[in-house]
Amino acid sequence: MTDVSSTVSPLPPQDEGSKLDWPDVVVIVVYFVFVLAVGLFSSWKSQRGSVSGYFLASRKMHWVPVGASLFASNIGSGHFIGLAGSGAAAGIGVAGFEQSAVYILMLLGWLFVPVYMSSGVYTMPEYLRERFGGQRIRIYLSFLALLLYIFTKISADLYAGALFIQLALNKNTTEWLYLSILFLLAVAAIFTIAGGLTAVVWTDFVQTILMIVGAFILMVMSFNAVGGFEALVEQFPYATATNRSVDSNNNSCGEPPSDYMNLLRTIEPGKSDYPWTGMVFGLTINSIWYWCTDQVIVQRTLASKNMTHAKAGCILAAYLKFLPLWLLVFPGMAARVLYKDRVACASPELCKAICGSRGGCTNIAYAELVLNLLPTGLSGLMLAVMMAALMSSLTSIFNSASTIFTIDVWMLVRKKISRRMGIDAKPSDAELLIVGRVFVVVLVFVSVIWIPVIQKTGNSQLFDYIQSISSFLAPPICAVYLLAIFWKRTNEPGAFWGLMIGLAIGLLRFILEFSQVAPPCGSSDPDPRSHLMKLLVGNVHYLHFSCILFIITGAFTIGISLVTAPIPEDCLYRLTFWTRRDPRVRRSIKLIQDLVQDTPDNTVVTNGTEQMIIENTQPEVSKLKRYLNVVCGVSGSSNAGVENPQPQMSEDEKAESAAEFLNEPPFWKNLVNINAIICLTLTTFVWGFFA
Repeated sequence: MTDVSSTVSPLPPQDEGSKLDWPDVVVIVVYFVFVLAVGLFSSWKSQRGSVSGYFLASRKMHWVPVGASLFASNIGSGHFIGLAGSGAAAGIGVAGFEQSAVYILMLLGWLFVPVYMSSGVYTMPEYLRERFGGQRIRIYLSFLALLLYIFTKISADLYAGALFIQLALNKNTTEWLYLSILFLLAVAAIFTIAGGLTAVVWTDFVQTILMIVGAFILMVMSFNAVGGFEALVEQFPYATATNRSVDSNNNSCGEPPSDYMNLLRTIEPGKSDYPWTGMVFGLTINSIWYWCTDQVIVQRTLASKNMTHAKAGCILAAYLKFLPLWLLVFPGMAARVLYKDRVACASPELCKAICGSRGGCTNIAYAELVLNLLPTGLSGLMLAVMMAALMSSLTSIFNSASTIFTIDVWMLVRKKISRRMGIDAKPSDAELLIVGRVFVVVLVFVSVIWIPVIQKTGNSQLFDYIQSISSFLAPPICAVYLLAIFWKRTNEPGAFWGLMIGLAIGLLRFILEFSQVAPPCGSSDPDPRSHLMKLLVGNVHYLHFSCILFIITGAFTIGISLVTAPIPEDCLYRLTFWTRRDPRVRRSIKLIQDLVQDTPDNTVVTNGTEQMIIENTQPEVSKLKRYLNVVCGVSGSSNAGVENPQPQMSEDEKAESAAEFLNEPPFWKNLVNINAIICLTLTTFVWGFFA
C-alpha cells in the first residue's frame, strides 16, 4: 500500500532520556510509601488471621469503602489506557460501557446481592454449588473465572501499566516491558498476600480519591489545551495523521467515524465499532456477568455489614461511573487533536516505530497527555494515578482469585486426596491462607505468559480486546446465573450442559478470533483469513455474538431442565430471588454423594450453606510454625480473628437469622431507593443526550 503523503518527513525520534524529572520521581515514591502504609495499617487492624476476615473482611465494611472499591476494582490501568485509546480512535461510543454499568449496579444491589447474602456464601461458584448440588459446575466455573481473570483483567492491566512506564522512560523494548511488569506485580502482591480483603478495600478507597483528583486535573488541562469542549468537538473529525496509508479499496486509513459524538450507532457490519443493538442487548449480557456474577465485584458487596450498606455502596459506585466519559474518554479525544501524528498514526511502519504496534497507537493517548501536557511534578502525580488504578484492580483480582481457588478448588482436591490416603486431617486456617497466597504467585506467572498474545492481536484498542474476550466466554455464565436466581425449575443437568455447550461455541469463536488476525489497514501483508472466517468473525460483531451465545445457552439450559427431574422445593430456600426471605431450614441437595461426603472436611452445613468452623482445641505449635503463622498473618491461637464468639444457634434460628439479615430500617431503605431512582434518571438522560 502507498502512503497518502510520501513527501512528509518521518516523525523525529524520541529523546533517549526519561521524560520524568526528579520531582516526578519524588511524588511517585511518596505515593507508594503512603499507600503501602495504608495497606499495612489496615492489614494490621483487620482480622486477617481467619478465613472470613481474610477473604470477606469479616463482613463489616462500610458503604463508602465498598462503593469506592467497586469503582476502583473496575477502573484499572486498562481503563485509563483503553477508554482514552478508544475515545481517540472512535469518539464517545466506548462510554456506553460505563453508562450501562449504572443500570446493572442497581440490579446487583437490589436483585442479586439479597440472594447471595441470604444464602451465606463466600464465592460465586459456591453459590451454584448450593443452588444445584454436585461439584462439577462449581469446579468448572472456578477455572473459567480464573481464565477470564488472566485473559481480560490481569494481562490487560499489566500490559497497560507497563506500556505507560515504557513511554515515561522512553524505553520501547521488550526487556523494559517485562521489568516494568515485574515491578508492578511485586507491589500488588504485597497488598494482597499480606492484608486480605480489608487491606485491599481500604487501599482501593485511598486510590479512588487519588485517581479522581489526578484525572480531573488532566481533564481540565486537556480541555484548555484544545480550546474548550466545543473546540474539541469541532476539531476531532479533522485530527488525522499527516502521513497515512490507504487500504485495498484506496480509502485513507485512520479516518475518525462521522458519528463520533453518538453513543448509539449503525449496525451495518464494518461501519461501526459500537452498533446500537450490541450496545443495548449484548452489552447488557456482558455487564450482568461482570457486575452481578463475577467474584471480583460481588465480593466487595458481600463484605458489607448489612443490606443497606451493600445497596449504598452500589449507588456510590454508580455515581462514580458517570466520571469516565469526562475524565478518560474526552481527554483521549483531546490527545488525538493535540498529538495527531502520534496518537492518530495510520501507517503500519510508523506506528511500529512510535508505539510498537502496527495496528495503531491510540492506546498511548492518555500517556501522551500525561507526559507532554502536565508540568513537572504533576506528571509524577498522574503516573502515580496510573499505578493506583493498576494496583487497585490487580489487588482486587488477586484477592478474589485466591478466594475462588482456596474455597472452591483446594478444599475439594484436599478432601479427595485425604480420603485416598486414608486420613481424615482437617485443613487449618493457616493452611488455607497459605494456599491462597501461594496461588497468587502462580496466577501472575501465567498472566505474564499471555501478555505477548495481547501485543500481537493486531487490535490497536485495548478496551475492544477486553470486551471481545468477555463476549466469547461470559454469556453462558450470565444465562445460568439469571436462570438459577429467577427460575426455580432450573436444575443441575440443565445448567451444566448449557454451560458446556456455551463454552464450546465461545471457545470456537475465541480460537477463530486469535488464530488468524487481519492485517492492519495499509499493510501489504496478505489477509490469512478465509472467506468463511471473514463471514463468521468479521461480519458478526462480538457484542452480537454475545447475544447469540446467551440465547443458545439459555435455550439448552431450559430445555434440559424441563426434561429432567426438578430440584425439591425445600432445597431452594434463600437460593432464589423469590425465596430469599424464606425463614425455613434449607435441606442440602444430594446428587452424587450423601450429605457427609458432599461436605468438605473442615466445614459444617448450616441451612444448606458451607461455613468455616474453628476447632475449640489445638495442640501446641512449634516455634517454626509460630514464625510461619506470623509471616502468613495467622495467629497461633485456634480462635484467631474471632471476636466475641457467639453461642451456637439451632438450625431454625440460623435460618431465621439469614432471612432477617435482609431487613432494612425504613428510613435508610427509602433513602437508598430514592438515590437509585435519581441515579437511573441521570444515566437515562446521558444516553438520550448523546444517543
